[in-house]
Amino acid sequence: MTRTVIEEILPPGVRSAEAFDDLAPAPLFPEEAALMAGRRPRRQRQFATARACARRSLAELGLAPAPLLPGPGGAPLWPAGVVGSITHCDGYRAAVVARSAEVTALGIDAEPALPLPRGVLALVASGPEREALERLSRERPGPSWDRLLFSAKEAVYKAWFPSAGRWLGFADAEVRLGPAGTFTARLHPADPPPRAYTRFAGRWLIRGELLVTAAVGVRTPEAR
Repeated sequence: MTRTVIEEILPPGVRSAEAFDDLAPAPLFPEEAALMAGRRPRRQRQFATARACARRSLAELGLAPAPLLPGPGGAPLWPAGVVGSITHCDGYRAAVVARSAEVTALGIDAEPALPLPRGVLALVASGPEREALERLSRERPGPSWDRLLFSAKEAVYKAWFPSAGRWLGFADAEVRLGPAGTFTARLHPADPPPRAYTRFAGRWLIRGELLVTAAVGVRTPEAR
């Protein structure tokens, strides 16, 4: 079986599927099709392909195809006992799932491997994070470190939301990128829910024009 790109940065127990275009037929369940009614054709194709990836991933867990409707915050409502995440950017769609008994918080993100648009970094990074990015750029030029930071925060948010049920601002997550494909995140939101994760570990990968990140929750005493 061909290994997916995203699989290279996933922990054991996580199943994945990906697509690099929307050309393959990707039928929707009636409930899903109703959600997409009236949307732009490009968005409909994107949604359908991502849902097809999710169903292929779920099939690897032995689960039959079923509608995957968005819940609060827009993330899919996964079957009971399953955690998962979906991502899409130009030229790439991916979905990952795992049994919640094995992986209890999971998020992924995909981005073009390009610098962030002018002005965006100041909105998503703290002063210490920007200083760290400058050091990384000097020590290992090449990767779009600002985009990696953004993507890592997106993956962390996707992993955080199911257990917290609340929005998380960019300033609520302090991310440290490692030069060898890893990162850590520490969250400091106001009044976090008792069982919400506040520590995450992750990995990143750049493959050609594609940048992907994956984050999993790290259980701490205060989150038990």
